[in-house]
Amino acid sequence: MPGPDGPQTGELTIRTFAMPADANAAGDIFGGWVMSQMDMAAGMRAAERARGRVATVAVNEMAFAKPVKIGDTLCVYTDIRRIGRTSITLKVEAWARRYLTDTIEKVTYADFVMVALDDDGRPVPIPQD
Repeated sequence: MPGPDGPQTGELTIRTFAMPADANAAGDIFGGWVMSQMDMAAGMRAAERARGRVATVAVNEMAFAKPVKIGDTLCVYTDIRRIGRTSITLKVEAWARRYLTDTIEKVTYADFVMVALDDDGRPVPIPQD
């Protein structure tokens, strides 16, 4: 269901509840927790595409537009934007479905750059098919 900020971009990759342990005293979820969920989603999607191990090498221009509250469902969408020789760039969006409502709002987004790695941690080519 599209939110007030328009339709989500990409594939729903992670969906999880925001819990009290992830919040400050005011009930706002820590930005680091949201970013961590986004990083996991980018890593999952990139590893599937690379058919192997990947690591985050950059996160570009993340700004939080709205807070996530305890009880909200965080929905993280990923869209592969570019595949290089050893790297994958993904647009990652985080949306909050407000607790016990049908309201969904975009919280933040960023471009994540992941690099494919071999077992020794060296960059390896990504299959181009």
